[in-house]
Order: sequence, then structure tokens, then C-alpha cells
Amino acid sequence: MRAVVRRNKQLVCDEIAELEPAAGQVLVRTLACGICGSDLHALHHMEHMIELGRRGGGGDNGFDPSADTVFGHEFCAEILDHGPGSAPSLKKGALKAGTRVVSIPATLTAGGMELLGFSNRLPGGFSERMILSEALILEVPNGLPTDQAALTEPFAVGLHAVAKARMDANSVALVVGCGPVGLAVIAALKAGGHGPVIAADFSPRRRAAAEKLGADIVIDPARESPHDRWEALGVPKARGAQQMIRMMGGSFGRPIVFECVGAPGVVQALIEAAPAGSQIVVAGVCMETDRIEPSIAITKEIELTFVFGYTPEEFAGTLANIAEGRIDVSGLVTGKVGLDGVASAFTALGDPEAHVKILVEPAS
Repeated sequence: MRAVVRRNKQLVCDEIAELEPAAGQVLVRTLACGICGSDLHALHHMEHMIELGRRGGGGDNGFDPSADTVFGHEFCAEILDHGPGSAPSLKKGALKAGTRVVSIPATLTAGGMELLGFSNRLPGGFSERMILSEALILEVPNGLPTDQAALTEPFAVGLHAVAKARMDANSVALVVGCGPVGLAVIAALKAGGHGPVIAADFSPRRRAAAEKLGADIVIDPARESPHDRWEALGVPKARGAQQMIRMMGGSFGRPIVFECVGAPGVVQALIEAAPAGSQIVVAGVCMETDRIEPSIAITKEIELTFVFGYTPEEFAGTLANIAEGRIDVSGLVTGKVGLDGVASAFTALGDPEAHVKILVEPAS
């Protein structure tokens, strides 16, 4: 079957071995798979990514970053066949061939868990077919279009970030960076009934997407600092002013800042600019050594919370939010390519004005 293979830090279309599902597994046809920012970074810096993951205690089942890899972890697929002993006729509740599904991008095997898109043994979604685990697949509900179902995985990242934020009833949230992670955070905030939500990004296209997903205030940081809005929204920035309000019996919402850029210097800039007592939820993945000045964060009693991934419950909850209309992802897919167009799509995604999200459709 055909797939796009990362080989020698290049993307090449090639034939790879056909797949055979084992017990507890399903063979699926890939319908659509999103290109993630982590894919863009991994193309040239996979070895560094894996080294950092291992230093952070992450398991990778012996993954060799220099060997052939088929990316793709944001997918919607169609069931083709079941492994031995797990056919729908033999297992109550099993999903039949032809059912559209999504899944956490991991497959359980006899040798351990394979992380799809970061595996040498199983291909991810930039291939015509994949092997998934019966225990992890979820049926696409409500006739949800395939291109929207494929956004479940990236939007689950936003739901997890919001779940880690200690929002209160009057919290004001600032989302810095409106790329895919920031947009997912905005969507999760609004789906959870939170607001006001301030969104800040230099890109007009990304600001428009943030507004579509429900951001209450959208700011171009080149024209205005988003931190100038805290006071008007009832959140005093200075610690002394906050203490005075509390002494007078008043209250104000907890300021929450979501860092969704992942570039050196951003966390330090937010520590300096955010109101005292803020929680900064770091969802952007900075792959470089960074520097902060703890004394400033200590003086302001800033709380730093680092987040990654999502839980199975958050993944399922995100699919439900999209399918039931609590999160409207229509219009966020701005491009679709076949396998032959993946390499050029990686280049196009380097320009934030060119696209929000590109899907790979292997059958195209």
C-alpha cells in the first residue's frame, strides 16, 4: 500500500507492507488525517524530540527516530476488517466493517504500545491503511462529516489544557497564540461556558479563526498588548490593588493565561506582564532551552502549569462536543491533499496566513 514516509529527514511517497490485524485489532482505511505542528517539527528534528521525550520519562517502545516513519495521528478512518476472534458476529457491541471511527493514536500490540505517527512498526495516518485497537476506537456519531471528526485529536489537547486550569466562575482567560493549540483551547473554554476569553495573535487569519470559535475579545499584539485589557475586565494587575479589593470585601475573577506559542522567551514575557496571582498554563511545546527569572514569578505568586496530551475521557468528550455542536469546527480545514501533496503541504503550513489546518486524504 502507499504511504508518505519520513526518510532521511525528507517526505517520500513509497510502497510499504500490507497490514494484518491481530486479535483485538482492526484494519482501517484512512479517510482523512490532519497535519500537526509536531509533524512539521519532527520532519527535521525528530531525534531531538525523542531525546527530550525520553529524558521526560516518556515511553516509546524502542522507537528509532532515524528509521522510516509514517506520520499522522489526527485521523478519521473506516473499518475494513477485524483481527482473529474479534469479528462483530463473535463479539457483542463490536463495530462492523464500513463504520467510521476515530481513536487515540495508539495501538496495543503483543510487543507493547505503538504510538501512531511515531512508530517504526505501524504506520500513522499518512498511509492508505492503519491498524487500530478495538478497545480504543470510537464510532463517529450524528453523521459528523469526516473532515470534522478528524479534528477530534487536536481539539482534545485544548480540552485537557482547560481541565488543568483552575478556572472559577468569574475567571478571565487570555489565550496567547491562535495556532491549532490556541484555537483548541478557545473552543474548549467556550464549550465549558467560560468567558470572557481574550485571544491574541499576530496573524489576521488566526485571529479570524479565534473569533469564529467564540473568543470574546481578539487582539493584534502588534497594535495593543492584550494585558491592557485585564483592568477593564475587572482583574486588577498589581498585587497591592488586589489586596485592597479583598480587604474591602470585594472579589475578582482568577486570571488564567494559556501560553500556546511554544517559543523561547514567551513564558518569561507572560510572567512579567500577567496580573499577580495568575495561573499560566503552558500548552505550547518549546523544544529549545528557555530561561525564566523565578524571582519575578515568586514576587507575583505566578503559578506555572505545564500540560501535555489528553485523557481517554477528554478525547471522547471532545468528539461529543464536536458532534453535538458545542464546538463548531466547520471551516477550519483550509486545505486537503493526497499523499503526493503532503510534502508541499508541510511547506505551505509554514505560513500562518496560508492555512489553518490541512488534511491528508490518502485515497485522493
